[in-house]
Amino acid sequence: MATHLLKETQFRWTFIVGVWIFAQMHGIILNAWLKIPMALAWTDSAFHNGLLAISTACITQMLAYYRPVKGKYVFVALLTATVGVIWLASVYYALRSIFNDNAEYMLWLKDTLPVRFALGWLIITGTGFISFFLYEMEEHRQALARKEAAEKMAKEAELYKLRQQLQPHFLFNSLNSINALVTLRPEEARQMIQKLSDFLRGTLKKEDQLWITLKEELQYLQLYLDIEKVRFRHRLSTQVEQSDEASVLQVPPMLLQPVVENAIKFGLYDTTDAITIVIKAWQENGILVVSVSNPFDPSLQQQSWQGTGFGLSSISRRLYLLFARQDLLETRVEGNIFTTQIKVPQLHDKDNTDR
Repeated sequence: MATHLLKETQFRWTFIVGVWIFAQMHGIILNAWLKIPMALAWTDSAFHNGLLAISTACITQMLAYYRPVKGKYVFVALLTATVGVIWLASVYYALRSIFNDNAEYMLWLKDTLPVRFALGWLIITGTGFISFFLYEMEEHRQALARKEAAEKMAKEAELYKLRQQLQPHFLFNSLNSINALVTLRPEEARQMIQKLSDFLRGTLKKEDQLWITLKEELQYLQLYLDIEKVRFRHRLSTQVEQSDEASVLQVPPMLLQPVVENAIKFGLYDTTDAITIVIKAWQENGILVVSVSNPFDPSLQQQSWQGTGFGLSSISRRLYLLFARQDLLETRVEGNIFTTQIKVPQLHDKDNTDR
């Protein structure tokens, strides 16, 4: 908006300076070339160009408040022609009322009316169409800005919805586990309740954050893993490897928790063996790469690796909304190891990803 106002102010000042220069040239030509007396020449110039400036200003204001959707170019042409006729009539009658007793000047004034109208109409029409296109461009810019704002709000709402959908899914699993532990292992149930409380408190703190460092994300992920280790005890162990440069890179909050939950689900739910989930993070060509690997029993989970489930699909959708790329989440199977790999491009200004 400020840029538009600056351009409009520049246009108006350019027009005012142009009218002033044209008026000076008008007076000088009448006086020096046509030998019209100085007072008469400058009066003629003042009325001619002063009323012309008023006419063009009126055209600009009219187009600011009304521009038809259909036949807009015809409308501008007719409007400028009408204003041109009114301007010429105003100039003629104003000068005639002042110099009516000067027969020679009045004859010259009548003879120059066609030339005056042609020049004045060109200026009025040119100014009218320039103003029309400037207003149309500004209207188009505002429409695009409104569209971008609406798309941004819709994207933020979808991102928020995806984040909120993940929490009940995890919360229900945790509550079911707590319910099972209350009778059998009450002390562990209390520990799990405390850890779940810390986890949810951390979720609330990160509610409004769009980006956090990988180090913070892994610290938050550890709360989740502590809860799951209470559930599965010795059967679950984790191994985290991250490079120093990767730890300071940025990720959306709660990006890794659904991946690890997916690894626990397909690694532990259908087996009684102990497993180790390996989490690795490194930087690759300015992109943060995080992989989560878990073993699984192919004989029990022949189809498990083929479907990514809600957790991984929600991550893929979040990454697409943030970066408009479909290749940032990959899954692969090597023997009995299922690996999920996430790529998070790093931008200098994270707000740019919300556009």
